[in-house]
Amino acid sequence: MTSIELNMIQTAGIGALALMVGMILTRKVAFLQRFCIPSPVSGGIIFSLLTLALYGFCNVEVSFDGTLRDIFMLAFFTSVGFQSDMKVLKQGGKTLGIMLLLLVLIITLQNLMPWGITRLMHVNPLIGIAAGSVSMTGGHGTAGGFAGVLEQMGLHGAGTIGMAAATFGLIAGSMVGGPLAEMIIRKKLTHEQMQSQDDEIDPAMAGIESDEASPEGRAKRISSNEQEFQQYAKASYWILLAMGGGTLLSWLLAKTGVTFPAYFGALILAAIIRNTIGFVRYKEDGEWVRADKVLDMDRITSVGNICLSIFLGMAMISLRLWELQSLALPLVVILASQVVMMILFVRFVAFPMLGRNYDAAVLCAGICGFGLGATPNAMANMSAVCYKYRYTVKPFLIVPIIGAIFTDIINTAIITLFLNLL
Repeated sequence: MTSIELNMIQTAGIGALALMVGMILTRKVAFLQRFCIPSPVSGGIIFSLLTLALYGFCNVEVSFDGTLRDIFMLAFFTSVGFQSDMKVLKQGGKTLGIMLLLLVLIITLQNLMPWGITRLMHVNPLIGIAAGSVSMTGGHGTAGGFAGVLEQMGLHGAGTIGMAAATFGLIAGSMVGGPLAEMIIRKKLTHEQMQSQDDEIDPAMAGIESDEASPEGRAKRISSNEQEFQQYAKASYWILLAMGGGTLLSWLLAKTGVTFPAYFGALILAAIIRNTIGFVRYKEDGEWVRADKVLDMDRITSVGNICLSIFLGMAMISLRLWELQSLALPLVVILASQVVMMILFVRFVAFPMLGRNYDAAVLCAGICGFGLGATPNAMANMSAVCYKYRYTVKPFLIVPIIGAIFTDIINTAIITLFLNLL
């Protein structure tokens, strides 16, 4: 066996190339657009198939350096922490509270069920964790983030298993969400329930809608190139600051003896900064203003998304697909069970809890999207349903809040609990 080892710069370059190839494919291939397959995934899988061909036909094993990949991953989850504004809890109303409870139940079941399957099939229970909420609700980002932890705990090929499961989840989430909502609407809703329910929208949610609809809420910043540079630079500085401080927090958390992912300290510190900086005041032009004005969340989110794309590109090219051969049957059983569980949960638990109305049916399509794939899948599912029937406000306000702010934090906490119980 001939081994080719690429350093961190070469790995980053190929990861960026995979990302750009994926962007071209996503624009050209309707299937990839329809199922909201991320560009790093579609491009990265091509390179991972090339390394598989080299391994199988040429007896050549290509290995990639993960140093920069881990840094980009850390930066992304730090940006997620900055998006964690606890004040949103007060704005979301009753529906947001129910959705958060459903999210906790889904993530718990996504880890509990695979654990039971691995016990019945007498395989490593960590396979169940990798194919659980790590890759389902968590998607490619969380699958890559926990890969190192699972490898250290003894799961060989954890990154490959997680990425393969996450890719399956993206496709499955898009395929079952719309049809399931369609079936619920057709069989469970009366003509009266299908009519506009604007009077049922929580007052808080109506407040969010009016804010978003106002010129101020939708205003775009018009700035020179220099101002734009300063805004992105400032966002990068905040992310780096939280990343640096987060390493100290992670070190302290490690002293507890509990296993946490490497990014957890930075994510928590960023969330603390976001939710406490508003209590600080400083004078500007003779007036006292809140210090959270210095956090440009649009730019912080953008920088985080750039880091996520690069991280995913590097993670996908690093897949060692030949390691899946011995895990084929357990992995297929677990992933099929995840889809069946999601369908049953949404139909018999989520729909009744959310009110058995049209908004609930649309939210069910969204739950399948982000519960098996990602927030963009959820938005695409809901848009497809609304295009056929009618638009409704609440689901399109609730789902982005859940996906952007709460999913990663809740998922990380529950996964950490399961890892420490194994």
